[in-house]
Amino acid sequence: MRRTLGTCYYPEHWPREIWEEDARRMAEAGLTWVRIGEFAWKRIEPQPGQFDWQWLDEAIDILGAAGLKVVLGTPTATPPRWMLSKHPDMLAVDAEGRPRRFGSRRHYCFSHQGSLEECRRIVTRMAERYGRNPHVAAWQTDNEYGCHDTVISYSDAARQAFRDWLAQRYQSPSALNRAWGNVFWSMEYDAFDEIDLPNLTVTEPNPAHALAFRRFSSDQVVAFNRAQTEIIRAHSDAPIAHNYMGREIAFDHFAVGADLDISSWDSYPLGFLEDRAGASPEIQRRYMRQGDPDFQAFHHDLYRAVGRGRWWVMEQQPGPVNWAPYNPAPLPGMVRLWTWEAFAHGAEAVCYFRWRQAPFAQEQMHSGLLRPDSADAPAMGEACEVAKELAERPDVAPRQAEVALLFDYDAAWAWDVQPHGAGLSYFGLVLDHYRALRRAGLSVDIVASQSALDGYRLILAPGLMHMPEDLKARLAASGAELLIGPRSAARDGEFSIPIPLPPAFPGLDVTVSRVESLRPDMPVLLNGGGRIVGYLEELEGSAEPVLQTENGQIVAQRAGSITYMGGLGDDAALDRLIADLAPRAGIDTRVLPEGVRIRETGAERFWFNHNATDVATEIGTLPPAGVHIEAL
Repeated sequence: MRRTLGTCYYPEHWPREIWEEDARRMAEAGLTWVRIGEFAWKRIEPQPGQFDWQWLDEAIDILGAAGLKVVLGTPTATPPRWMLSKHPDMLAVDAEGRPRRFGSRRHYCFSHQGSLEECRRIVTRMAERYGRNPHVAAWQTDNEYGCHDTVISYSDAARQAFRDWLAQRYQSPSALNRAWGNVFWSMEYDAFDEIDLPNLTVTEPNPAHALAFRRFSSDQVVAFNRAQTEIIRAHSDAPIAHNYMGREIAFDHFAVGADLDISSWDSYPLGFLEDRAGASPEIQRRYMRQGDPDFQAFHHDLYRAVGRGRWWVMEQQPGPVNWAPYNPAPLPGMVRLWTWEAFAHGAEAVCYFRWRQAPFAQEQMHSGLLRPDSADAPAMGEACEVAKELAERPDVAPRQAEVALLFDYDAAWAWDVQPHGAGLSYFGLVLDHYRALRRAGLSVDIVASQSALDGYRLILAPGLMHMPEDLKARLAASGAELLIGPRSAARDGEFSIPIPLPPAFPGLDVTVSRVESLRPDMPVLLNGGGRIVGYLEELEGSAEPVLQTENGQIVAQRAGSITYMGGLGDDAALDRLIADLAPRAGIDTRVLPEGVRIRETGAERFWFNHNATDVATEIGTLPPAGVHIEAL
């Protein structure tokens, strides 16, 4: 697989007379891809049914003539103002009942049928016009589903669509009442039209109701995206992508990805460090200009799974951004490191956002490869350096890792609905396990709960609150060393506590008899090192103890190749688990210096130094933001 670079460009933002110069400079910088169009609906259709294609035709022709390939975005993330006048009830509504008004972007409700039909219409016109254009080599649907908390909407359109969804799923109100346990608090319904959305209730809604609404909302995103891909495929053979986000769990990315050819995501390491990575103040200070050493890599591996092996970075941070609490500049060399890190995890392309910094509107403080005056920004030199290095490197050879980590969006919704303790989250739990694997020098494949498990030596499946029996059977039969828990199989598919009590896992005599959540300042110390933080289960059963508290309470138990962990371990506890499990699975580990990470492909081993200082390693000294590539 060839590794390529690209950028995101907005010709409608710039005078027509500089387009050729921009295209020439892009090609000279070694870029291959240029994404355009994803926010241009008003320029394409100034008034309903009145289209202006000339500017977009010219932009595509100019980019193609320079030898560049176009990723054409559908503009459905920014419906024009005239569309709101035509469909005044199209806006999404927040949990407090307030409309998400016009004036930025993503101001539509996925359940609004009029809005959906307008989107079908504009996508159809674009696909008809550019589906066979030789310069349009890929498509992007919409832009960043879920950004700004826009998946879940409490609109009238969502209410009616949710009722229809429930009727299809449960067939009768009595079946729904049984599934949800609505006998509690006299919540039974006599008709589907009586069911409201789970917001503005006096206290918390029934968790089964809340989870059903999360599942419905995800299905609405899947259907919206599928409507676009079906239209594009009718007119074009070019691959279709969507650009997902970091730590976005409001919809099932695997389900959306099933209708796409390429998964991509938008990587902003410095913004995410402050905004989404969940890093401690100490880590935020240490990596202020580098980004979290594992957050980007986690998403690289996640979206490789979502794309079934084909994935890109559609937007790569090139300098300070505008939207985080604090927006520092990258350490020199980090743009190059971030780019190579993506390639090490199997990316086909890395596209920098954006080509030129905008002098106006909401993102005027967001850096690009060029400054607003068209002079090179600092990232341009690093992008050109990577382009030259790519020309000298062989194509990437993918390889299945020895370790698999399961990620399940339904589990993330279940934890959100019932975290049982302030600050507890499924995403955080899985990321903590991923960090521990990376600290041990291991490469990781993230897999969906429906994915094949063949060939893995070690499989981690923490926190899957609902574990269908077929998943339990596949995990037990995988032949791998297996780690499950905490909260594994703690609920059935309708959010009830199952009997027999969890985890009820084949071949494992462990029962969770009671659970408690812990204050953050009251961890439980483990015998031999490490702590349990936030959540602890009382375990019963004959399985062999693996970890115990200093007071002798069993925290982890094992039978054969199956280990159950009954609490949230801190870094030291998880490091102990990985150090125990990896040798049992026949996997070699390393003790890496702080901030140094490794990733292996089929032919290369990459070393990355995320520190701002030199670090001594077994291969020699890595400089700040250093990247070392060795052949395997």
